[in-house]
Amino acid sequence: MDGSSIFTLERGSAPLLISIPHRGTRIPCALADEMTPVAQRVEDCDWHLERLYAFGRELGASMLTPEYARYVIDLNRPPDDANLYPGRDTTGLCPVDTFDKAPLYKPGHEPSREQIDARRAMYWQPYHDALAGELDRLRHAHGRVLLWEAHSIRSVVPRFFDGRLTDFNFGTADGASAAPGLAEHLAGIVGRDGRYTTVANGRFKGGYITRHYGRPADGVHSIQLELTQVTYMKESAPFAYDEALASEVQPLLRELVWAAVAYVSAA
Repeated sequence: MDGSSIFTLERGSAPLLISIPHRGTRIPCALADEMTPVAQRVEDCDWHLERLYAFGRELGASMLTPEYARYVIDLNRPPDDANLYPGRDTTGLCPVDTFDKAPLYKPGHEPSREQIDARRAMYWQPYHDALAGELDRLRHAHGRVLLWEAHSIRSVVPRFFDGRLTDFNFGTADGASAAPGLAEHLAGIVGRDGRYTTVANGRFKGGYITRHYGRPADGVHSIQLELTQVTYMKESAPFAYDEALASEVQPLLRELVWAAVAYVSAA
């Protein structure tokens, strides 16, 4: 295991890296003094995914998780802060508001360009260096590797989508980041299971990590799963893990991850 104050990397032996870039909850004390009380509740965290994906270790996966919250810097945004969904409302590299548009900073304390650059160097770059390095190690060992981007979100967030979100949202940048048909193959597994709704390359097509690192021609296949939190936890504070719900979805999640590895290996 490689650990730091920025991230934790557990190295596995399978051609699989599970990245959970929005699981961090820490906010530096100096920064917290400039932020609102709502920021310190880190409500937009991808709660409990390290627990939901604990089976990854049994599969031999490498696991990468950050320490700091997306409110400090969003590891799944481009370093130049370009909008990944042009024309749609999104949060940025260093968000200034929550998913519900509540301010994260006290008036006049929003991050400057210099502060954003400093955070990118301190938090964003080390995570991406670790991600790239581990993908390179696994690709050299196996020839092909799957990067599974694990995400979750509240099932209802009017800022980003209408109504209730589909439960399993698979994204491969419209097929560019992975073997052709991978997202549709996994959505088919969920559909046959029949308990959850699913879509391939719908509202969530994959963030920066999926799009940047997914290079099928070079042996790196990347897919993002945006999972509704209602499938495994309570969506309101204190955001408790629901063992009963999680025990239902976790076996399916495990099946999907391993099916993706097999699909990529055979591509």
